[in-house]
Amino acid sequence: MGAGFARLNSLTIIQTSQGLAEYLLSVLPDAATSGIVVGYDARHNSGHFAQLAAAVFESKGITVWWYEDIVHTPLVPFAVKTLRAAAGIMVTASHNPAADNGYKVYGSSGCQINSPEDAGIASSILLNLEPQTWTTQASALRRPILASMQTQYLQSLRGLVSLPEAAKAPNQFVYTPMHGVGLRYMMTAIEATGMKNAMTVVDKQAHPNPEFPTVKYPNPEEKGALDLAIITADNKNIGLILANDPDADRFAVAEKVDGAWHQFTGDQMGILLAHWIFSKIASPVTANDIMLTSAVSSQMLSCIAEDERFTVRETLTGFKWLGNIAKELQGQGGRVHFAYEEALGYMFPNVVHDKDGVSAAVVFLEACSAWGSPWQKLQQLYAQYGYFETINTYWRSPHMHKTTSAFSGIRNFELPYPTRVGHRKVLRWRDLTTGYDSTTKDNIPELPCSASTQMITCWLDGSEAADDGIRFTVRASGTEPKIKLYLECRSRDEESAHKGAVEVLGWLKEGWFGDASLQIEERFA
Repeated sequence: MGAGFARLNSLTIIQTSQGLAEYLLSVLPDAATSGIVVGYDARHNSGHFAQLAAAVFESKGITVWWYEDIVHTPLVPFAVKTLRAAAGIMVTASHNPAADNGYKVYGSSGCQINSPEDAGIASSILLNLEPQTWTTQASALRRPILASMQTQYLQSLRGLVSLPEAAKAPNQFVYTPMHGVGLRYMMTAIEATGMKNAMTVVDKQAHPNPEFPTVKYPNPEEKGALDLAIITADNKNIGLILANDPDADRFAVAEKVDGAWHQFTGDQMGILLAHWIFSKIASPVTANDIMLTSAVSSQMLSCIAEDERFTVRETLTGFKWLGNIAKELQGQGGRVHFAYEEALGYMFPNVVHDKDGVSAAVVFLEACSAWGSPWQKLQQLYAQYGYFETINTYWRSPHMHKTTSAFSGIRNFELPYPTRVGHRKVLRWRDLTTGYDSTTKDNIPELPCSASTQMITCWLDGSEAADDGIRFTVRASGTEPKIKLYLECRSRDEESAHKGAVEVLGWLKEGWFGDASLQIEERFA
């Protein structure tokens, strides 16, 4: 947030809202009466920005479905779906630092906007830059929806769990909403689904505070973010921690195993939740039972699906892809049960077509009442389907041209693509920037391509029968000056899977990203 056209402020909120309003009125005949859902979190200026946006929509004659208090992000797409609204906006920056805020847009499908909607809205914003109103006052077009939507959302959560199972005494756990909005929704979700409340809250992080004073970054993935939760759990002799990020659309878990805390990766949680959902699918399971995952998430879900005969669809990263493709598959008669991506995002399409940290927590607690230890359950799944060791890290890049140069260098090792990485043979090469896939009939990738984004995925053979091979993806972040790596080794045992992943990381550090100006994440330096 700050002054200027490249920052979020009152002016850019008004300009964006004017452009969105005009776009909707031009493409949806009933946009004015269908209305726009407006929600906001507890960050600095979120409520003010939401009021400015709502007033703009009302000035255009559009009904505003208004959340009268802070909400967790999934309630906005939930309301878009439930009310059949023309669109929804959520003012949030999710787990970003305290100085940030954002403007998240959902289309009439209840999914995050994707192409070509995003380009159409962007063009409309540029045509509507002159502010038409600066007011934050509500008009008669503003309709409060908080109580109604909360009630209906909780009813949807009840449909996710089997109440007799959920009502069993769950594991005691510590919960942190990370200074965000999650506590209210976690408490009501547990009550609504009939679970016994076994939650101990991290007091210093329980209530919304836009400064996030106890953490460097309010992101459960970041090192140190769960330190207070761990202290609380140790003091209370509790072996399980659940966390949401500040807008409660992401979900994280840690468990004490043999005296040490293990924080589950997004892939590990995705596999645990997916397998639990699979176990509840009514027989017979068919190819029309579908789950989704992103191109940078673990291959383990696909391996489970192959054995258990359901379908997994891979998409590009982000829930704008996962949500929209799930909606499309459902429209074709597919039974879409679940979707996840490795960045702690989990989607249950019967509730909302976006990631939802509260839904994920409820399903996880139900599963724990059957599993006992999620760590032990994960080990059982590894023994059944194979071990998958993932290393997700990044290099900081000083300039965009340095990032582009790094990817150009990779492509020019050999043409049309490198045939080896270290001593491993390249089995498949997919470049979604240049639009090349070495294994398709016409060498055109099945996933969408974009020349403006850097993304290469490489499959490598096994290492002298020690493991079953490697897949890794390198891509340029769209929001940060980073080159991100998602690397995974599959093997029959944990040790060789770990060894294979570390080996390939070493080759990439030296051979692909050896430029001294590219700084790898500290823990892998």
